[in-house]
Amino acid sequence: MSLERHVPLTPRMEEAVQELKRLITARFPQAAFVVEEGCDPEGIYLVTTVDIADTDEVIAVIGDRLVELQVDEGLPLYVTPLRPIKRVLAQLREREVATAAGAAAVHMRER
Repeated sequence: MSLERHVPLTPRMEEAVQELKRLITARFPQAAFVVEEGCDPEGIYLVTTVDIADTDEVIAVIGDRLVELQVDEGLPLYVTPLRPIKRVLAQLREREVATAAGAAAVHMRER
């Protein structure tokens, strides 16, 4: 699944973005993408949403190639991996329940 906003890219930047998308979808077929312009640092951001526990897995797939694109080719291209909001909210709820259960157990021991 791919969500795109029109961001004008040079032909080389477009090739690089497509290459990173291919690398990511080969490992995470359900990945969704948005291409945005960013300013900190200035450049093109490939925002990648993948329903996985650890988004570092996305960087593990493309990290070496991304560095080559940035350093060797001088492309201001960055990847921001995100988890879907539903997963993030579910994990927050799980933490709240675990924290509440832990607090209740401490309270019971203090009695």
